[in-house]
Amino acid sequence: MKDKVKILAIESSCDETAAAVVENGRNVLSNVILSQIEIHKEFGGVVPEVASRKHIENINDVVEKALKDANVKLEEIDAVAVTYGPGLVGALLVGINFAKGLAYGWKKPLIAVNHIEGHINSNYIENKNLQPPFVCLVASGGHTHLVYVEDYGKYEVLGVTRDDAAGEAFDKVARALGLGYPGGPLIDKAAKAGNKKAIKFPRAIIDDESLDFSFSGLKSAVLNYLHNSQQKNEKVIIEDVAASFQEAVVEVLVMKTIKAAKQKNLKYVALAGGVASNSRLREKLQEECHKYNYEFVKPSSILCTDNAAMIGCAAYYKYMKNLFADGSLNAIPNLELAN
Repeated sequence: MKDKVKILAIESSCDETAAAVVENGRNVLSNVILSQIEIHKEFGGVVPEVASRKHIENINDVVEKALKDANVKLEEIDAVAVTYGPGLVGALLVGINFAKGLAYGWKKPLIAVNHIEGHINSNYIENKNLQPPFVCLVASGGHTHLVYVEDYGKYEVLGVTRDDAAGEAFDKVARALGLGYPGGPLIDKAAKAGNKKAIKFPRAIIDDESLDFSFSGLKSAVLNYLHNSQQKNEKVIIEDVAASFQEAVVEVLVMKTIKAAKQKNLKYVALAGGVASNSRLREKLQEECHKYNYEFVKPSSILCTDNAAMIGCAAYYKYMKNLFADGSLNAIPNLELAN
């Protein structure tokens, strides 16, 4: 086996067109992300058809830039990796078909990566000493998972959301508050100027044993509060609503994560996904981990968003096990995380 394995990775599961070159799973040689946020802002969310069209327009340039930034030659690339789910089917297919074409034309192995697995693996990039086992909270616009990472590529899903994902709730509440899209960063910013104890919103625990999440009730409580305030002609302090809502989400996420770590008796607790950028979530989870003597690890904000570096990292451990895909690889929009 080569000392230095270089993988070109492609990610196009939603509205970021991304490509990266990653060496040995942890050394990022390039990480190019072209976001479509400004395009989708006017619609208040991602429009799948628009996202797919923009991926088609941009993917060639993004991949070329990733190779150029990494300063690697074609013959130095050992494999091509790509996200094949979960995500928007049209967006996924753009990345998959481009990756398949490269792998076929370059005569390189093709590696298929689960998007959620990519988020988990983002923690290895900046935390060089991190090794399984650990518990990881994956929180994003489409997913809220508590995952026991038993080994590289070996996962046990301990809990999932039963309705809205955390990021989805952030987006919907932000829209109701007139803050715009994407909701997560805007609520985080507004909450900094608000009182998190101003409004007592519900914490959905579900039951004492379950590690599952539920955020639709909380979202409805916020909407009802806004509606009732309007009916009574009472002033709504947006910053207080944002802070109180955010605290309700964060408390449940942190409580369940610490509970999972206790159940598995582990040293490390990790965070991943778009919502992992939330400053209050990072702060609260750090505090609780310190209280219970857990090591808390997290990616930097750029690696919390959808990116290809995390896909290249996950792909490396598949490469080492010769887990390759073939030309029949297809998009699986509802792909689940499995061993």
